[in-house]
Amino acid sequence: MVQNQLTQRIVRMAQEAKQAAYVLAGIETSVKNAVLKKMAQNILSHQKFLIAENQKDLKEAQRKHDANVLVDRLTLDDKRIQEMARCLSDTAKLKDPVGEAMETFRRPNGLLIKKVRVPIGVIGIIFESRPNVTSDCIGLCLKSGNAVILKGGKEAYYSNQAIFSVLQKALKGTLIPMGAIQLVSSNDRQAVHVLLGLDQYVDVVIPRGGEGLIHFVAQHSTIPVIKHYKGVCHTYVSEFADLNKAHAICYNAKVQRPGVCNAMETMLVHRDSAIRFLPGMIADFKKAGVEIRGCPMTRKIVKSDIKKATEKDWEEEYLDLILSVRVVNNLQQAIDHINMFGSHHSDAIVTEDKKEAEAFLKSVDSACLYVNASTRFTDGYQFGFGAEVGISTDKLHARGPMGLEELTTYKYLVYGKGQIRQ
Repeated sequence: MVQNQLTQRIVRMAQEAKQAAYVLAGIETSVKNAVLKKMAQNILSHQKFLIAENQKDLKEAQRKHDANVLVDRLTLDDKRIQEMARCLSDTAKLKDPVGEAMETFRRPNGLLIKKVRVPIGVIGIIFESRPNVTSDCIGLCLKSGNAVILKGGKEAYYSNQAIFSVLQKALKGTLIPMGAIQLVSSNDRQAVHVLLGLDQYVDVVIPRGGEGLIHFVAQHSTIPVIKHYKGVCHTYVSEFADLNKAHAICYNAKVQRPGVCNAMETMLVHRDSAIRFLPGMIADFKKAGVEIRGCPMTRKIVKSDIKKATEKDWEEEYLDLILSVRVVNNLQQAIDHINMFGSHHSDAIVTEDKKEAEAFLKSVDSACLYVNASTRFTDGYQFGFGAEVGISTDKLHARGPMGLEELTTYKYLVYGKGQIRQ
C-alpha cells in the first residue's frame, strides 16, 4: 500500500512537471530572471535556517564516521551559501538560449526554414551529497525553460529539503507554475526506480554522484541518460615543461579539493623531467598528506615511503589524498596511457612546446583538455555558465560541463506561402 502511494505521488509530480514544462517554454526571459533574482535573495535571507538544517545532516555523517571528503561535500557554510546565491544571480545575467535562431535558410521553392533552440522539457536529476546541486540545477533548468524533478541522497536529506522550500517560495505569485520545480523527498530506493521508468513524462535524466549510482541509473533507466561515470584526470609534465609552473598546477589539481571529479588522480612525468621534478613535487605532496603510489622509476628516483602502483591504480578514482605517479618515455606513451586508463573527463599537459601541446589536444579523447592549467577548472561556474547540471563524458548531445545551451534541443520552424510538395 505504501509503495503504491509512493508511486502515485511521483507519477503525479512528473505529470505536473510535464504540464509546467509546456508553460515554461513560452515564459519571457524577464520573468525567469526576476524569479532567479528572488531565489538568490531568499537563499541569503534564510542563511541561518539553511545552516541549521545542514547541521542535522552533518551530525548524522559524523555519527556514521563518514570520510572527510564526503563531509566536505555535504557541508554548507556562509561562503558556500553565498556562492549558491551568486550562482543564481549570475544565471539570471546570462543570455537566454531559448528562441535563438541557430540557422536560417531559404529553399529554392521559397520555404523559409529556421533551426531554433527550445527547452528539452522535463529534466530528472538524481544526485548524492552536495546540497548546492539543488539550487544550481533549479536555476539552470528554469533559465533554460525546463521543469526539473530532483532526487537527492539521504545523506543530505534535511539540507535539500530546506534549500528547496526556500527556492519554491520564489515562485508564488509569478507566471511560473509551482510544478516547474519538484523534489522527491522519500529516501525509499523504490522512488528512484519509479522515477527512472517515467519516460512518458521525463525527457532526460542526469545522475550526479559516485560511479555506483551512475551505473545504477544507466542500467535501470527507460529515459535517456547524460552522464560521466568517474573522473580519472591526468596531468602530463613534459620534457619541455616549465617545472615551476608544473609544480603549482599539479599541486592545485590534487590538493585543493581532492574529493571532486576534476581533481588529478594520476600524474605522468617525462623521464627527462622526472629527476629534477619528482623529489620536490612529491615532498610537497607528502607535506599535504598525499599518499603516493608510484611506478618502478618513480620509486627509484624518490626512494622514501612510496607504495608500488598496481595496474588497478592507473584506473582508480581515489577522490582522496592519494595520487598515482608514472614516469613515461615520451608524449605518445603519455597519450596512450591517458586514452587507455582515463575516464575521458579532464586531462592536462604542461609544456612550453606549442607543437607538442597541439598533438596532445588532437590525440587525447577527453571532454576537457588543458594546456598549462589545472584540471580543477572543469566546472560550469569556472567556464562562465553560471553553474552546471553535471559534467558529461558522453559524445552525443552534450560533452563537458553542462550549462544552459546543453539543456536545450532544437526544432525546425518552416514558413511557407502555400507551397505543396509535387
